Amino acid sequence: MDNERSNVQSSNGTSTIGQIVWRFVAAAVVLAITAFFTPGFTINNIWSLALAAVVLTVMDYLIVKFTGLHASPFGKGFVGFILSAVVLYVTQYFVAGYTISWIAAIIGALVYGVVDYFIPGDNKL
Repeated sequence: MDNERSNVQSSNGTSTIGQIVWRFVAAAVVLAITAFFTPGFTINNIWSLALAAVVLTVMDYLIVKFTGLHASPFGKGFVGFILSAVVLYVTQYFVAGYTISWIAAIIGALVYGVVDYFIPGDNKL
C-alpha cells in the first residue's frame, strides 16, 4: 500500500513539472506571437521572451491562487480581459528588453486571447 502511494506521489510530481514546463513553453510561444502582431509591443531578444514568459506564468499562477480569476481574456470575461492587459503591462517593470504601452497592452490582451485559444497552455496545476 505504501509502495502504491509512493508511485502515485512521484507520478503527480512528474506530472506537475511537466505541466509547468508545458505552461512555460506555451506562454513563450503565445507571447512571441502576440508581440509580433501587436504594434507598440516589443521584446528585444530570446532571453527577454523567456523571462517574460516566466513572469507572466508566475503572475497568472499567483492571481489564480489568491483571487480565483484567470488572467486571460476568455478566463472571466471582461474582468479577465482587463486583468490580462494589466499583467501584460506590468511585466515590463520586471523584464529588461520588454516594452509595451497601455494601448498595446489592451490590443495585446485581445491578440493574446485569440492566440491562446488556438495554443492552450492552461493545464491545471
